[in-house]
Amino acid sequence: MSVIDMVDLRAALPRLAASPRDVGTVELIVRRPVVDQREVMPSAHITAGHGMDGDRWGSRERRATHTEITLMNARSVDLLAGGEVGRWPLAGDQLYVDFDLSIEHLPPGARIRVGSVLLEVSDRPHTGCTKFSARFGDAALEFVNSEEGLALRLRGMNTRVIEGGTVETGDSIAEDPV
Repeated sequence: MSVIDMVDLRAALPRLAASPRDVGTVELIVRRPVVDQREVMPSAHITAGHGMDGDRWGSRERRATHTEITLMNARSVDLLAGGEVGRWPLAGDQLYVDFDLSIEHLPPGARIRVGSVLLEVSDRPHTGCTKFSARFGDAALEFVNSEEGLALRLRGMNTRVIEGGTVETGDSIAEDPV
């Protein structure tokens, strides 16, 4: 595992902040059937109240609807994973997108259309944890939880499903006018 330092992470901020705002792209879809297991999927069916079919979130007794589907900026995870797409799923999110997930662009309550799925941005921040630090390094955790990292949501974004449907790799992602 190559660990990137804080200087290199901060130097990448302009590239991370330049993610598309109008229309982005789904780069990777990951299902998490059990703790610490990941399956890269070409497509996924998503249902309101159940999340992604086959994902462990839907099997939890107490499901917090504000975390049904998590998205992470593909540029951010690629940086943290040292350019190794095979390491992206270690972040633990379901949808990896080349799209501006910043709070300024998508405040809580904003709606986004991903494939045929409509998601609503949660007010709950998605922050890194000890597993994230173990997988990507302490500097990565500090970076995504920094003021800039939180504002850009570099660790990712929690959403709830408003309308279910299907998401495929390569699908577009865009803000949906309410």
